[in-house]
Amino acid sequence: TYVIDCVDSSWISSIGPYVDRFEDALRGITGVPHSVCVSNGTVALHLALHCLGIGPGDEVIVPTFTFIASVNAIAHTGATPIFAESRASDWLIDPEKIEPLISQRTKAILPVHLYGAICDMPAIMAIARKHGLHVVEDCAESLGAKLAGKHTGTFGDVGTFSFFGNKTITTGEGGAVITKDERLASVLRMAKGQGQSLTRRYWHEMLGFNYRMTNIQAAIGVAQCERLSNILACKRAIARQYRKLLVDAPVTFQKPADGVESSDWLVSILLPASADRERVMTSMADQGVDTRPVFYCAHHMPMYASQRNTTVTPIAEAISARGLSLPSYPTLTEGEIARAATALKDAVSYLR
Repeated sequence: TYVIDCVDSSWISSIGPYVDRFEDALRGITGVPHSVCVSNGTVALHLALHCLGIGPGDEVIVPTFTFIASVNAIAHTGATPIFAESRASDWLIDPEKIEPLISQRTKAILPVHLYGAICDMPAIMAIARKHGLHVVEDCAESLGAKLAGKHTGTFGDVGTFSFFGNKTITTGEGGAVITKDERLASVLRMAKGQGQSLTRRYWHEMLGFNYRMTNIQAAIGVAQCERLSNILACKRAIARQYRKLLVDAPVTFQKPADGVESSDWLVSILLPASADRERVMTSMADQGVDTRPVFYCAHHMPMYASQRNTTVTPIAEAISARGLSLPSYPTLTEGEIARAATALKDAVSYLR
């Protein structure tokens, strides 16, 4: 209905009431005063880093175990990503391994809240305050997740979100940046729209980008926000059922820290070190169950290979090598979950 309204009104590009409505909805969900919608989650990260003044010669600490967009956004500014280790329990950036990576060139920390869990933000913020660093939270996979009652993206200078088709809510493509800082919000809003003045049309006050979200995308987002509580309930129920059905299987689940209310965006497990992941995935595919490996470590990618010999992250590499994501879309039925769990058990039965 909202999309039809956009078409009927002819407001289909980046100007229209649904952009404002979607930003209002995101402010309500996250509890921050400023939300800026953009065209996708990667540019949300790049816009945030750019508007915080991150650029050539700077360094940004980021977990090596993450989706590559977290790292590429740093490189797009001209800064250098410095790869950090993960924790074995929740698979997220290890705060204890951050401080040794800080140099005179370090300008920011970019924690990534993977699979719906939340990084140890109190510890990370304490390190950032001690060293005068910015914190950019990558919340692409954690909409709806909270730590001690606070939504992800509300701890650091900014939080960024993705609304790609596989995210908790979607606009097809789309993203957003949230912040408590009014001045920074104005800069973000100006920079995303070709640097055009917010009060004087066609007057461009800064170098900017075309990172705007369309009114049609925002209309879809408004409708999705109205369903968020139901989507989160379904996601969490799916995760609970997988954990119940696989309690005796030789697999390990991600373990969010105490006080974390995960959004359970994607149910992922670690296979035993002795398992052949490709064999397991093939076996499950033969039974009609689609699976995916977790992310490769970023420092193994060709464009970041120069840092391979200086990056020591055995935990992150073990997670990357052993991780497997199970079907987790919100319309998954109990029968489909049971079939996936059975297929996984059958696939790893050779280990016993």
